[in-house]
Amino acid sequence: MSTLSNVETRRGEANPPCVRLTPDTIPEAKSSKTGVSVRYVHDKDKNWYVFRASYGREDKAADYIVEDGTFVYIAKRYARKSVNGKQKKVLETLIPNLLFVYTTEDKADEYVKNTPALSYLTYYYNHFEQSVTLKNPPLTVSCKEMENFIIATCNKSEHLKFVDESRCHFKGGELVRIKDGAFKGVEGRVARVSGQQRVVLTLSQVGLVSTAYIPTAFIQVIEQ
Repeated sequence: MSTLSNVETRRGEANPPCVRLTPDTIPEAKSSKTGVSVRYVHDKDKNWYVFRASYGREDKAADYIVEDGTFVYIAKRYARKSVNGKQKKVLETLIPNLLFVYTTEDKADEYVKNTPALSYLTYYYNHFEQSVTLKNPPLTVSCKEMENFIIATCNKSEHLKFVDESRCHFKGGELVRIKDGAFKGVEGRVARVSGQQRVVLTLSQVGLVSTAYIPTAFIQVIEQ
């Protein structure tokens, strides 16, 4: 699902091993079945909704929603797994069963409640708020958090981790920005995760995501 534009290549290499997104550039969402693509564009009437697809059907749901003209993001990473007795690099969902959909409230309701083809799709609810009917509303994530999350995960690094706070040993509370490398532009807090210095970002009520190892020289404290 990653058709990139306005990317920054490393040191002018003709065939760089990776590309880095600048903070204001987001990959297109793309259907794996038809090749239909949708570009992310800010819209005051849309929000980032978190959907849950049962039994690992997030890709199937994403294909349907993208083909309907709506932007979807699923965070992926490469992982090494044994396939028929051989170690292979495979692409897997970083946060199982979850997809992030940028749409209006009415369209989100249509997908979850009134689309038979998506009967396995439900909202991920906000358990810290209640509506007038005393029910938890669907969770929405701010554009700033989502864009930071996309920049951090769109390179599909095998070193990305979806982590519990108990596994993160934070070094102070300063907000930092990564100023170079494959995670350039990502904002978060410095922590030791799996014995390495990484930057950890928050996705409200969903969880924490850590980057790969980040050298101290690549880290810049953001002045508050």
